[in-house]
This record gives sequence, structure tokens and C-alpha cells, in this order.
Amino acid sequence: MDEWSNLEQALDQLAASGAVEVHEDGEWLAGLDGFRTEVRRKGKQALIHLWSSESNLVRTILRVSACEPTRIQLEVQRFGRAKPGRLEFLSSASPRPAVRVGREQFRARFGRMLAEQFPDARVESLTTSADLKRSFSALYTRGMMAEGRSSWAVMGVAPSENAAALEGILGYGLLWLDAARQRPEVGLEVYEFNERDWRVRRVQASSHGNVESWLTPRQEVERTLPAARDAIDHVRSLLPQEPEAIEISVPPATHEVSFRFRGLEFARWDQGRIYFGLGDDRRLLTSGDSAVFQSLLGELSLKRSSDATDTNDPLYRGAPERWLESAVRADPARLDAHLDSRYLYSQVPALAAGERGVIDLLGVTHQGRLVVAELKASEDLQLPLQAVDYWLRVRRHLIEDHFRGYGYFPGVDFRPDPPLVWLVAPGLRFHAANEILVRYLSPDLQISRIGLNENWRRGVRVVFRQ
Repeated sequence: MDEWSNLEQALDQLAASGAVEVHEDGEWLAGLDGFRTEVRRKGKQALIHLWSSESNLVRTILRVSACEPTRIQLEVQRFGRAKPGRLEFLSSASPRPAVRVGREQFRARFGRMLAEQFPDARVESLTTSADLKRSFSALYTRGMMAEGRSSWAVMGVAPSENAAALEGILGYGLLWLDAARQRPEVGLEVYEFNERDWRVRRVQASSHGNVESWLTPRQEVERTLPAARDAIDHVRSLLPQEPEAIEISVPPATHEVSFRFRGLEFARWDQGRIYFGLGDDRRLLTSGDSAVFQSLLGELSLKRSSDATDTNDPLYRGAPERWLESAVRADPARLDAHLDSRYLYSQVPALAAGERGVIDLLGVTHQGRLVVAELKASEDLQLPLQAVDYWLRVRRHLIEDHFRGYGYFPGVDFRPDPPLVWLVAPGLRFHAANEILVRYLSPDLQISRIGLNENWRRGVRVVFRQ
């Protein structure tokens, strides 16, 4: 048996022993996960061919450097390169997580796509490694490209990632651009690719993207609440010591009434019936459930209180943004004396994507300037861009005069100026990256950060305004 037959046998045995990774010059080739192999003789040397559903590789074998039960190393020649390389097959006790393999495979495909799209440039680096110090997530592949004296910071996200990752790429891309740029003059290009053929097309930076949203006519809300008046009065009568803590609202695109206790929904009225419970655990309220319903309200009153002793209780910590919204709505002027306390709408306009992790409030100043307020009780890197997303929709409805037509802000003469943006959060809960992202936003956006006291559950107080 010659050297190449021995090599084929050793590769078969290594593959049969469990998970095997292929590395070239120290780089893990995740695209060859689950590879198949063939060794073909070529004179005194041989060609090795590796292939998988994601990738393939052909190299000339110069010599076998190591052949061990858990490791095979080859000195190889790559076509078009003068310097020999190193190809390794390494046995692993267990395969890497599928999500890690998928991201590495995307990195390899992304690199090939960049080379095809920009043939005159060279890809200098691409990585999926997380960098928590600079808020870079492993969800995204980032790197640098260069052509002559110009360079680009590039970032991509695999289509297999969740919707939040896809939506968040702009924020992380701006952070990577800020960290990588060498000069203050920068440009931004956005591309989207077709997953089926990996062809890309450029998206114009002037495009506002998907700003789909709608307004529920106020008259629909005003018809729904009177229909539920008896139920509203009954529920509030069950907590006579603090009926104001029970808030009611009509969720967008429904004829239902939501009951919330300091922001936490505990019941809904729908066509004369009340369904109660927390989260997805809901049941129809009947006469036999009165004691259970009363007990739930008592527990909320005890545990979801500014005076609660157990601040780790789920009822205390649940839905913090909604609790913060409740506190702000109770006295809007605490945020700013210029805010008209008569009008403060939540989820207006409603977004096609549904409820988000931040609370959107829409108000107006006494001078008629619309105000978009984004509320967050904890750190959120994306907060400024989420505000912009909402601002674009509000501005469109303002320009098209929808608010007046749908019955919002009655009697208010709107100023034509773009809406103001207020980012509202406890003073120590603004993410460090927020300030970087704001620098890249249009000057049309007048953004203020409003920092609240950390113990805002005991009463909202503004500690700084920037």
C-alpha cells in the first residue's frame, strides 16, 4: 500500500471516529462541515478534493506532515500561490453548535459574494467573533475591504438569523463603521441579497424603507369604551383603595378593552365577556371565579407596588416599560413642562410589525410641536434607531394631515416642523453606544435624552436632560 492509499485510509478512519474539522493555515473552514474526500495521484504527488453541500476545495499535496489518530496535517500547494500552505484535519470530541457552524458558513459565502460584487477590491478581514467591549455581536459578520487608498467597513447577517438580528444590522453596522473609519468623511451603502442565488442589489440610501403604519379612528375607541363601561366600573370597584392603578385602553385594530395594573395586563373585555389571567394563561371570568379574580387583583396590588419589599418578584419586575409608561402618563408634565398633558397617545400610529420592546408615546407641546417619546427601562443599543423608525411614521402622518382627520389632538394647530424625539430611560440605563449612533442621524432629527431617577417606580423625576 503506497503513501496516498495510507492517507485515504487514515482520513476515512478519522472521519469515522466522530466530528472532524478542516482548517487551512489555521482558519476553520466551516463550509466543509460534513465533508467528503478523494485523493487522486498526480505523478509523485497527489491532488486532494474535499466537498460538501456548502463548499469544495482542491489542493496539491506536497507531503504528509503528520498522520495521527486525531490529527492529520498536509503541506499543500494552492493554485496561483507561490507559498505552500497547511491543511489540517482535526478530530473533535463533539461537533460545534449548529448556529456557530451556520455563521461561519455564512462568513465564507459572504466573502465570496464580496469578491464577486467588488472584483477590484480585496477583502482584508472577515470575522464573526463577538467583541463585547465594543458591543459587536457574533450575530453579524464584519470586516474590512480595500481598493487603492480607499477602504470600506463591511457587515452582513445571515438570512437564517431571527427577525431582530436582521432589523438590528444598521445599528451594529454604524458602530463597526465608527470603530473602523480612519477619516471623518464617510459614506454608507446598503445592499440586500436574494438568498436563493446570492445576487445582491444596492438599496438607495434615500429610501425610507418600510414605514407602514396606520391610525385607528378615535371614534372607534370612543365607541368601544362606553360599551365596556359596566365591566370597567366593576373591575375598578374590586380595588377601591387604588382604582387609578387600573388603566384601560383599546388595543389597535380591535374592539377589545385591555385592563392593566401599573402597565401589566391582567384582563381583557371582548364582546361583553372578560378574560383574565397573566401572559397566555387566560380564562373566561364567570361568577364562580370572582374570588380567584379578586385574589389576583390583591396580589398585584401587594407585589406590584412602589412599596413592595420583594423587588425580585416576577409581578414587580414584569413589563417594566409598561409600568414606566403608566408612571409617565399619570403626569406627562414631569418630563417637560411644555408637554400638553391633555394628549399622550400610546401605540399611535400602530406599527405593522406589532408591539416592540420599547414603548412609543406620541404627544404635543403647547406650541403645537409633535413629540415622539421612546421609553426604555433598561439598556438598549438600538434605542435611537427605534426612535427614528417611529419618527418616520409620525412625520408621514403629520405631512399627510392624518392626525386631524382621524380625531387625534382635537383643537391643536400643528406646527409644520418635524417631530421632536425624546429618548427616556433611567439615567444609568442609556447604552454607551447610543451616543455614537446619534452622531450618524440626520440633522432634521432633534433628539433629547431624558434621564430619570433609578427608583422611578416610586415616582418619576427627571435627573438630566441632554
